[in-house]
Amino acid sequence: MAFAQPRFHAFSLPTQRMANQSKKRRSKSRTAEFAAHDGEMSVSGNESPGISDIQQVIVETPRGSRNKYKLDKQTGRIKLSKVMPEGMVFPFDFGYFPETKGEDGDPLDALVLSDEPTFPGCQIACRLVGVLLAQQKEKTKDVRNDRIVAIAEASVLYSEVKQLGDPSPVLLKQIDDFFVNYQRVRDIEVTPLGHGGPERAKHLLEKASANR
Repeated sequence: MAFAQPRFHAFSLPTQRMANQSKKRRSKSRTAEFAAHDGEMSVSGNESPGISDIQQVIVETPRGSRNKYKLDKQTGRIKLSKVMPEGMVFPFDFGYFPETKGEDGDPLDALVLSDEPTFPGCQIACRLVGVLLAQQKEKTKDVRNDRIVAIAEASVLYSEVKQLGDPSPVLLKQIDDFFVNYQRVRDIEVTPLGHGGPERAKHLLEKASANR
């Protein structure tokens, strides 16, 4: 909204003081209303401090790919991690939230629902809609490996999705099954522990951001 420029020569001293106070109140109000996070502006009324409604995800593996790509922590580049068995492909774009650290020591995972696959290294602005809760066992080590599910802001097909179960309960079950089977071929046992909503996803992201 554009504001008219004040005509300082027309104000008496008390009127000028009142105008300056009003301007400061507007500035404080706008500062309190909006919180910057990773270059995005978001209403910060009831959400967790520092956690925006819109988050940036970096895609590692695009939807439909048998190739599993992964961020190389040493070089900062995305490398080919493995090739999955014939017939097994990623159901949606899969990546991570930058500058986070999950309980497994890697950046926090993100599954991004969108209309078309993107490409490794693509940055996507997303809305958090929920989290896939899971326990992972590799050899003798047990860790949590929760994965946040998000919707691409640019998506048309999933633009009305607000909660994790909105698209389809069948789709949600298939996504759970994919991660169980995907890890099984690596001799890693995954036990689904249920699902959480957007607030659970925000809490998880906030914790992972603090751990980085």
